[in-house]
Amino acid sequence: MTRTRYPLLALALATSAALPAAAIAQAGKTSAVIGMVLEPPGLDPTMAPAAAIGEIVHYNVLEGLMKVNVDGGVSPLLAEGWAMDPDGKSYTFRLRRGVSFHDGEAFDASDVKFSFERAKAEGSTNKAKKALFDNITSIATPDAHTVILTLDHADGNFLFRLGENPAVILDPKSAATTASRPIGTGPYRFEDWKKGVSVTLVKNPAFRHAAAVKLNKVTFRIINDAAAQVASLLAGDVDAFPRGLATQSLAQFKADPRFTVTTGSTAGKGILAINNRRKPFDDVRVRRALAHAIDRKAFITGVLDGFGQPIGSHMAPTDAGYVDLTSVSPYDPDKARALLKEAGIKAPLDVTLTLPPAPYARRGGEVIAAQLAKVGVNAKIENVEWAQWLSGAYKGNFDLTVINHVEPLDYLIYTDPKYYYGYDSKTFRDLVAKHAASTNPQERTKLFGDMQRQLAQDAVNVYIFNPTQVVVAKKGLKGLWSHSPIFANDLSALRWE
Repeated sequence: MTRTRYPLLALALATSAALPAAAIAQAGKTSAVIGMVLEPPGLDPTMAPAAAIGEIVHYNVLEGLMKVNVDGGVSPLLAEGWAMDPDGKSYTFRLRRGVSFHDGEAFDASDVKFSFERAKAEGSTNKAKKALFDNITSIATPDAHTVILTLDHADGNFLFRLGENPAVILDPKSAATTASRPIGTGPYRFEDWKKGVSVTLVKNPAFRHAAAVKLNKVTFRIINDAAAQVASLLAGDVDAFPRGLATQSLAQFKADPRFTVTTGSTAGKGILAINNRRKPFDDVRVRRALAHAIDRKAFITGVLDGFGQPIGSHMAPTDAGYVDLTSVSPYDPDKARALLKEAGIKAPLDVTLTLPPAPYARRGGEVIAAQLAKVGVNAKIENVEWAQWLSGAYKGNFDLTVINHVEPLDYLIYTDPKYYYGYDSKTFRDLVAKHAASTNPQERTKLFGDMQRQLAQDAVNVYIFNPTQVVVAKKGLKGLWSHSPIFANDLSALRWE
């Protein structure tokens, strides 16, 4: 959001007192409108990386074998239960019986085998291919309700990964059209997608626990602009923003008895991403200079209104084994200037800072550009829409960009030199391989810390913040997640009271 929009935000806030009290009467409601900041590029989480896909379809339309719960724990979903061999390399899943896809096709073990082989296949764009599916060496289906997965190496996070959205189960007959019309086994069916406006889901009457699902229809309303987000809540057009609402509006909602505001944790890593392939960013001294140029605390205070924690590597404080590495690259403009000089950089260094629509990026980009200017880096801001960011920066066409990586335990992205910031380190890959091969808990913890330190020392990106989750909802709407171990909106728990 640019500064020129602040007057509109103030106007929207000022109008709140004029809204009629009847707007909050919720008794008997069977529908809800959920606000979202970013529109997904498609609705197939098994083929595209955008977290916004899972926010709409995961657990609602599409389901996996396992479910990650709001507390970060894991429970069976399409599986009834599982057994693990003592070496941690083989899992046997017992599947639920009597489950059907929304088009009437029966769910069974063949669908699991198809979905996982599709994700493993050469050319697959599944974002969990490396972390999850490449580790599966065989998929056995001894009967229609049993699946045996054999792993190359034990993975203590395996069940958690099966609960993430890239591992949802699709039917072979409808998989190809999932991006535009997802068909799953969940409590809601896809009804309509008005591009740029909204996605609507309706209750699946054939769902195995249909009686427990209270809302008949849920619409996800796409609203990029921060002032428009606030206005939509105050006008009653949107019932809740589970995450992403501009933080400068929160004091107003906390003071308004018509709304509830709750805060919780996330697995997000907010970063200034650097294109390691491009000169002069292929020089670690330049990347370290950028890291020393950024004042994390000032960013969190000025951009997130204090709703976040500083980080120093690509891990969140919620991750087991997290190490606070902010001291590796403390805010030090003099050090930044010295490193740039050592690298032979003559001021000003002209770069492009590409910003997607999220408020933390648009507002944060202005703060980052101002901080970089103090050390002789002239960052030209380029504002792009989300689809442009995915087809441009995410494909490696950028200098610098600001983005919040929300997937938990996604460190394997740093083992892929083709990933959008182009980090290519045999040292890091060797650490990951040792970590994967180890069965000793103490050794795995040490290696996990070493991996974090390597990323920090290499200054692959500038690691800035772990955002606090903030949920704003109309009073009476219950069931929204207070924490986001993964980015999901479990609509089956929503209800009006």
